[in-house]
Amino acid sequence: MKVTGFALLFCFSFLASSQNLPNGFVYLSSIDTSIKYDLRYLTDQNFIGFPIEGYQNNVLIVTEKTALALHKIQQAVLKEGFSLQIYDAYRPQQAVDHFVKWATVLEDTLMKHQYYPKVPKSKLFQLGYIASKSGHSRGSTVDLTLVNLTTKQVVDMGSPYDFFGEESHPFYTKISTEQRSNRLYLRKVMLEYGFRP
Repeated sequence: MKVTGFALLFCFSFLASSQNLPNGFVYLSSIDTSIKYDLRYLTDQNFIGFPIEGYQNNVLIVTEKTALALHKIQQAVLKEGFSLQIYDAYRPQQAVDHFVKWATVLEDTLMKHQYYPKVPKSKLFQLGYIASKSGHSRGSTVDLTLVNLTTKQVVDMGSPYDFFGEESHPFYTKISTEQRSNRLYLRKVMLEYGFRP
């Protein structure tokens, strides 16, 4: 099985309303209700600083194949005391267009200090942080991390979600041993179940 996907805190690839979904797409909750989610683009907690166009409801949509693979991964990480937590899955083209439009307004740097402090906004396209097409729109890419079920805290991966910089690369070395171990564990389990970075 070849499914595509990962952003750190990892984006892995393998509509949001109550209407019928396109053939082959499902609400993740119809397959697994234990997977946690924190849909940042539905809120102002993202690199733009405002809710993103196209996100209307607090639901996760993915392809059925992706949902089934995520369910298997969730069962594996639960045994280790973790849960998956997803930040983004299916991304409507309207949201991708919002990102592109925002990236062209160079003076809009509201969230620069938090999400891209070392990267000039003028280079976001060139460096691949923003693109006019997204693998998320296929419904088989997810941005995710892990939550420790004992502490109820997001596992420390060494950089925050959607951080634009080398610190988000999976093999970045200037992080603690624990942070590196956390990254490699998540990468390993995702790869084992057919996702690719």
